Amino acid sequence: MENIKISIIMPVYKVEKYVAKAIRSIQNQTLQEFEFLIVDDGSPDNSGTICDQYAGQDPRIKVIHKENGGAPSARNAAIDMAKGKYIYFLDADDWAEPVMLEEMYNLAENKKAQLVIAGFYIDTYYKPDKFIVTNFIPKNNVYETKEDFRKDAYKLFDKNMLYSPWNKLYLTSYIKEKRFYFPDTLWDDFPFNLRVIRDIERVAVTSGQYYHFLRARTESETAKFIPQMYEKREEEHEWLLELYRYWGVQDNASKEMIARRYIDRLIGCIENLMNPKCTLTKVQKKELAEKMINSKRTQKCIQIARPKSIYAKIMYLPVKLKKTDGVIIEAKVISFVKKRLLKLFVILKTNR
Repeated sequence: MENIKISIIMPVYKVEKYVAKAIRSIQNQTLQEFEFLIVDDGSPDNSGTICDQYAGQDPRIKVIHKENGGAPSARNAAIDMAKGKYIYFLDADDWAEPVMLEEMYNLAENKKAQLVIAGFYIDTYYKPDKFIVTNFIPKNNVYETKEDFRKDAYKLFDKNMLYSPWNKLYLTSYIKEKRFYFPDTLWDDFPFNLRVIRDIERVAVTSGQYYHFLRARTESETAKFIPQMYEKREEEHEWLLELYRYWGVQDNASKEMIARRYIDRLIGCIENLMNPKCTLTKVQKKELAEKMINSKRTQKCIQIARPKSIYAKIMYLPVKLKKTDGVIIEAKVISFVKKRLLKLFVILKTNR
């Protein structure tokens, strides 16, 4: 434990069916000089007990038990304790390929990177024992200056590389000196990473795929109804616009990515309204959908965005034409396919 190369941080809450596999995937890493900081965030099931059992057999594992405060507070508590040269964040219901830590560490060391970004998999289970794999693969690259990274960042946003923490290795000194912590907000990953990349200088990107993000739990954030989704997406859009203003990057490619990202998420917000758990009336849903598609921001973005597939063009059309009923029908179809034909939904979304 004197030569800790990486501190792995994992918040744990109600994941008793998954957490053992996550822990074993770290124990089986080819790089073994790590500390594993597991934060039991007041989990009411047996998750904490399972973690304690592994900690009793492996001195590299330390379990911190705390009152429930959410994943951001759990991660932040462990950041302050981290002793490794680098920090890696793992979700307790996912798992990692054995070479992940070693290859990301070697890349960080060889390129003197403050941040390493890697490819990943999304494994979506449409039946208890069957899943479809979506591949997320960036191009190998090394950015040695702020300017080079900022100019190319739109490509990484487009590849979904800059949102989650689990496909990244962070230089601990950079995180601690800048006092980067996860904010106490819904979808805390995105604002955390926006702060990390705001003034970053050296970034290494690898096409290697290591992390398996599992979409299997019906109660997960990706499946449930989010009452304030639209307001949250508006806030995120403002953050991204502010970042690009700060960077002084206003090229057409970056603007198009931002606009297309906004429209994609707007359609997701309308689909969210069709969730069976949404308590709004039909009239209220229609009024809100109409407000969304007729806003100046939406109509500005729909003119700039360039959909990349026939499927995306079809999705964009009722928004562009300001056809509220058309958008609602589209959202209902998406919601139905997502619930009843999940495999098809994943295929369509992947090729969007």
